[in-house]
Amino acid sequence: MDHDTDVVTGTYSDEPRLALLTVPEARETVALLQLLERLDPDGHGQAAGQLAADLARRLPSP
Repeated sequence: MDHDTDVVTGTYSDEPRLALLTVPEARETVALLQLLERLDPDGHGQAAGQLAADLARRLPSP
């Protein structure tokens, strides 16, 4: 089976879909990522900080 050429078919429900994260969950995630950035003793926390900043820019203003 060659997955690059397989055609995906199907139907999707018209029901509303739930968000992957709610806004409060996303804000908590940003806070936890920022904490991880500050607590990382090996200096790899910068990636967590960058992810937090990217996510925070996508959130609606409080």
